Amino acid sequence: MAKVTGGEAVVHTLIERGVDTLFALPGVQNDHLFAALYDRRDELRVLHTRHEQGAAYMALGYALTADKPGIFSVVPGPGLLNASAALSTAYARNARVLCLTGQLRTAEIGRGFGLLHELPDQLGILRGLTKWAARVPSAPEAPRFIAAAYEQMLSGRTRPVGLEIPSDVLAASAEVDLSAGPLDIYRPPVDPDAIDAAAKLLAEAKRPAIFIGGGALDAGDELQALAELLQAPICATYNGRGIVSDRHDYSLTLTGGHKVWETADAVLAVGTRLQSPLLNWGYDDDLRIVRIDIDPEEHGRITPPAVSILADAKEALAALIPAVEKRSPVRPSRRDELRSLKAEVQARMDRLEPQMSYVRVIREELPDDGFYVEEMTQISYVARYAMPFYRPRTCVTTGYQGTLGWGFPAALGVKVANPDKPVLSVTGDGGFLFGATELATAVQHKIPVVTLLFNDGAYGNVRRTQKESYNNRIIATDLANPDFVKLAEAFGAQGLRAHSPEEVRAAIRRGFAAGVPTLVDIPVGEMPNPWGAFFAPRIRPRRT
Repeated sequence: MAKVTGGEAVVHTLIERGVDTLFALPGVQNDHLFAALYDRRDELRVLHTRHEQGAAYMALGYALTADKPGIFSVVPGPGLLNASAALSTAYARNARVLCLTGQLRTAEIGRGFGLLHELPDQLGILRGLTKWAARVPSAPEAPRFIAAAYEQMLSGRTRPVGLEIPSDVLAASAEVDLSAGPLDIYRPPVDPDAIDAAAKLLAEAKRPAIFIGGGALDAGDELQALAELLQAPICATYNGRGIVSDRHDYSLTLTGGHKVWETADAVLAVGTRLQSPLLNWGYDDDLRIVRIDIDPEEHGRITPPAVSILADAKEALAALIPAVEKRSPVRPSRRDELRSLKAEVQARMDRLEPQMSYVRVIREELPDDGFYVEEMTQISYVARYAMPFYRPRTCVTTGYQGTLGWGFPAALGVKVANPDKPVLSVTGDGGFLFGATELATAVQHKIPVVTLLFNDGAYGNVRRTQKESYNNRIIATDLANPDFVKLAEAFGAQGLRAHSPEEVRAAIRRGFAAGVPTLVDIPVGEMPNPWGAFFAPRIRPRRT
């Protein structure tokens, strides 16, 4: 037992849990936390941002690409609300993020006094954005609650969690047990009967296929082995890109997956909701589905599968492969068929210009292990389907949340987590200006992300929709932008301008070589509608 403040107990416990980086914005309710952080600054660095959304997005980018959770701290009330979009995105991406938010003094909570940063029900808001959230009741209990947060965050389906810590708890001095006991992390055991049922179904299938999402992140080797055993294509959602290298002949995007879905008689869905295939492409009694997912709620969300395997993807696949080997005959190779399909899809993508010229340059200049962080912008929409990825975690997306403005600050977190790897943020003028002030953060903390800013002077996708689908009723989509090169230079970053794909190539090289935060302004005009190339109509009738 040691006599420490609640703030000191929190900081000590985080360090004991392996935390060495905290993204944060300080404020009065968290003063005792930051006093404790100062005293341990050689063990836990604080990267402070210019906006709470920046701190939370940086923690998210860190969590999506590191081998440990991303942690951020904000003040209560507006601080937490400013971070809420990042928390909702972390929830969509199943990201291991811990939000530490301050709170009023315990006796003042819920009293409606109109105190600084007061919310009617802050804990309720936090619970609505996370897998689990709680209030730390006292300084001696701080280590236990942090352990509980970790256990919730890491057990089963990983997702963000939150702790609010009242200011009096952070300030209180008390005897605290600072020993860090083992965490009780739960993983559902693999059911051998379910494995046997799945193996039988897949072995008997004539045209099996595998669809993967972010829940298959660490199972690339197993997926590749099973695909070759079954001669089954592996179709990745954009959360699943790179889990199996796109150099593998059997690795497809959802564009190729649409064609596969049409003739498949069995689909193994690994760590994916199968949202687009089931809701948009259709399904029928001739298609039997096997699900591997660690979350029991996903198994019957749209339609019940023929076989459910409630387990971690890597563990389930490791058990499934030998079970399939015992039952499956040697199959004729589908390599030529799938190579032809990949070439057909690529030819369709190659017609998207000028987007594909930029996508090709980005891929050629970004090493296999470099990180691409998308934004809601024209180039990124095409890259989701047309840019190859070769390593897990290197395609960093918002998942279904589609969070405009997340990309640049998230990329800073990616770079903090991976200081020796190149990181490209691909953004638009609309999304970048949500968090442009984090250029100051990048410069101050020496975070050398290279940002490609495609500048069309508009919320381009919405503007084109207004033009094409609403009889040119263009409203609220044109943008008045600064000179982005001068803006970058004003912050102390390197500002460049590129007018063509080859100039973008040169700018990427210059940015990577400089080792400083670099913003590349790329003036472009209105880009042609890419969605027709990705359109995937219903191809199977609904179950009757």
